[in-house]
Amino acid sequence: MNVYEAVKSTVTTRQAAEYYGIKVTGRGMARCPFHHDRHPSMKLDQRFHCFGCQADGDVIDFVAGYFSLSIREAALKLAEDFGIRYEKQRPPDRGKRKKKMKAASLEQNYKQLERQCFSILWQYRDQLLLWKKQYAPGESDADLDPRFCEALDRIPRVEYLKDILLCAPLEERVELLLSAGKEILRYAGRPQEPETGTPGSPETVAGRDR
Repeated sequence: MNVYEAVKSTVTTRQAAEYYGIKVTGRGMARCPFHHDRHPSMKLDQRFHCFGCQADGDVIDFVAGYFSLSIREAALKLAEDFGIRYEKQRPPDRGKRKKKMKAASLEQNYKQLERQCFSILWQYRDQLLLWKKQYAPGESDADLDPRFCEALDRIPRVEYLKDILLCAPLEERVELLLSAGKEILRYAGRPQEPETGTPGSPETVAGRDR
């Protein structure tokens, strides 16, 4: 047990009050030390309650108020005065605390990156769908607009990446960001002009991220 549990299970408020010089009647009444009490108005047993000023609490609360101590100081005083043994808490492991803080920071950074990448993919997908519709060829022999070609080429890839970030387990999402994070970030803010190169040419197709 810690010091609080050990004290409260060993010493009653009445025992503590009598130990510290407060006179308690046979019926467990005493003059309240927390206000100017002419007649006994405090009931003392396992806990205490004053019917005059409404002070109330356990033995630690009583000693804390009586000696103007913090709750911890009052518990330690009672343990020392009544010879109560208790389990001392070990100081926090700084190494473990740093590891937890580092892990929390990494998790926060990952979630931020995941949200950023998903937002980029969503916006890029909308732009590609717009290009696919807006720049679709009107005649079979018309030259293909580069934006239309880029939309045809990239929409399946973007849909795949977006679905992984939306539905896949955490391990797959982490693996995806490690392998394709840079590719996704390159999509940010870029769909104003299509990629350079002749649509459908080997240079253009080879240069596209897959």
